[in-house]
Amino acid sequence: MPAQQRRITLKYLAAKLGVSTATVSNAFNRPDQLSPKLRDSILAEAKRLGYNGPDAKARSLRTGRSCIIAVVLAETLTYSLNDAVASEFLSGVAEVLDAHGHTLLLLPGRGRTQSPGSASMADGFIVYGLMPTTTLLDGLPQQCPRVAVDFDIDGCAAVHVDNQPASYAIARHALAGGAKRPGIVNLRLTEQPCNGRITHQTLLPEKHTITRSRLAGFHQALHDHGIDPKGVPMWNIEENTFDVSAPVIEDILDLPAGERPDLLLCMSDRIALTALTLAEQRGLRIPEDLRLTGFDGIREGQYRAPRLTTVRQDSAEKGRLAASMILGIAPRQRQVLTTELLLGDSCP
Repeated sequence: MPAQQRRITLKYLAAKLGVSTATVSNAFNRPDQLSPKLRDSILAEAKRLGYNGPDAKARSLRTGRSCIIAVVLAETLTYSLNDAVASEFLSGVAEVLDAHGHTLLLLPGRGRTQSPGSASMADGFIVYGLMPTTTLLDGLPQQCPRVAVDFDIDGCAAVHVDNQPASYAIARHALAGGAKRPGIVNLRLTEQPCNGRITHQTLLPEKHTITRSRLAGFHQALHDHGIDPKGVPMWNIEENTFDVSAPVIEDILDLPAGERPDLLLCMSDRIALTALTLAEQRGLRIPEDLRLTGFDGIREGQYRAPRLTTVRQDSAEKGRLAASMILGIAPRQRQVLTTELLLGDSCP
C-alpha cells in the first residue's frame, strides 16, 4: 500500500526506521533520552510520512494517564500571566513539566463557580494563589494528587515560603527607623470584598491566605517594638494591581499630615510600588516623609530608584518544587522555602 494511503502509526514508523517504538515515542515526548542526531532523523522521517506523533487519546486509554498537569489559579488567566510573581511561578512549573514530557493546563479560578470539564483530563492538580474560597476545588477529581501553593488543603502537600518570619524581619527593620505612625496595607485579607480601610470586617481563615501569616509577623514586630497592633490602621487591597490598589493608596496619602502614616508595611511589591509612585506625584520624599516596604522581590522594585526594601521569594523555585511533587519526583509533604531580606532605599 502506498505510504500516502497507509495510516501511519508509531509501530510502522519504528519498523521503517529500524528502531523500537519506545525510541520513536521518546523522540516526541522525551527528547532528552535521545541523541540530537537520532531524534532529528526520526522527526524528519515522521514529517515526510505525515506522522504527527503518538496519539494522546490512545496513550491515555492504554496507560490511564494523560501526561497533563493542571494548575488551578486563584486569579484570572490574564492577571496570572501578567503578574510578575505568578508568571515566574508558572515558568518554574513549566520548566519541570517540559523536562518530563508533560503538558501544562491552566484553569483560572477568579469569577468561576465550578471547574471546567477539561479538568477531568489532568493527572494531577497544583492549586496556586490567595484562594478566598475552596469552592472551585469541589469539582476536581478526588483520585488525582494535589499540591497546594500559598495556602493549605486538608490532607494535601503544600509549598510555602517563610511568610511570618520574613514579615517579622522586615517589619522589625522598618520600625527601628523610628516610625511614629505605621500603617499596614494588606492583600486580600477579608472574607467579604473590601478595597479600603479595614474596620470591622471578618478576616479570611489562616489556611486560605498567606497574608494572615504576613500580618502575624507584622503584629509580632509591632508588639516587640512596644506598639499595640490594635491601634495600627490597616487597609485591604482586593487585587494586586496598580488600578485596584491606587484608590486605596490615594486615600492614605491624602490624609492630613498628622494622620498620614510615616511607614507603610505593604504585603506585596506591587502595592509598595504603587504607593511609591503616588507619593512621588504628591511631592512626598522617600524615605524622609514616608518609608515603604514590600514583599516578593520582583525585578521592577530593584531596578527603579529609590530601590524598594522588600522580601525576596523565589517564585520559580516554588513552581519547580510543586511540579516535582505532583510528578512524584519530590516527596509530597509540606515544604517551606526560605526568603531573603533586601534592604533598599525606600526604607534603609
